[in-house]
Amino acid sequence: MVLREHIIPKLTGASPVAWEIAPAFVPYPEAVARMDREVKQIAEGSAPERVWLLEHPPLYTAGTSADPKDLVMPDRFPVFQTGRGGQYTYHGPGQRVAYVMLNLAQRGGDVRAFVAGLEQWLIDTLDAFNVKGERREDRVGVWVKRGDREDKIAALGIRVRHGVTFHGISLNVDPDLDHFTGIVPCGVPEHGVTSLVDLGLPVTMADADVALEAAFRKTFGSIADR
Repeated sequence: MVLREHIIPKLTGASPVAWEIAPAFVPYPEAVARMDREVKQIAEGSAPERVWLLEHPPLYTAGTSADPKDLVMPDRFPVFQTGRGGQYTYHGPGQRVAYVMLNLAQRGGDVRAFVAGLEQWLIDTLDAFNVKGERREDRVGVWVKRGDREDKIAALGIRVRHGVTFHGISLNVDPDLDHFTGIVPCGVPEHGVTSLVDLGLPVTMADADVALEAAFRKTFGSIADR
């Protein structure tokens, strides 16, 4: 286990970011199509930067580094190939997904700093519930120590097009953890998966959204009035 060096990136933008919470489950293809449109508009300057919070119906996604052998149960849920970085991941009810569409070209242009910023956002969000999330040098995501083991509580995977980021992060609030057994999450078989509720915390999705919003402001700057 190697702790990744703590980086505090400077990623604040000049304008407030639009913050949107979807009221119902969003099919994955619909989400990707919308991100494609939003990224183009943000790059052109015709739309504001946006963070889109949502839940998906149960599904698996395969990132650009996905190994087919890590798809243990290919017929369990729909599987979508996706352009984000990373390997296989699960999305489903009880997991807060945040798609982050920011003009990175106007926020320093450093992809590594942006990834560190996403991790810090998640770590600060978990801190609101007195959960210590940690980075690891040899694996992506945010991890929680549980005695002699470590479990993943949050994942991230991004893509950048025309200087604008998309895809983003997922935080396990109260998903069905058995759904993760259909894949090797993020290609790491020796570690488990947990959630805020699995850790014994009575956290609702609304609670998580409040914490995510407060933590986002610390690293990425202001949010537009809604």
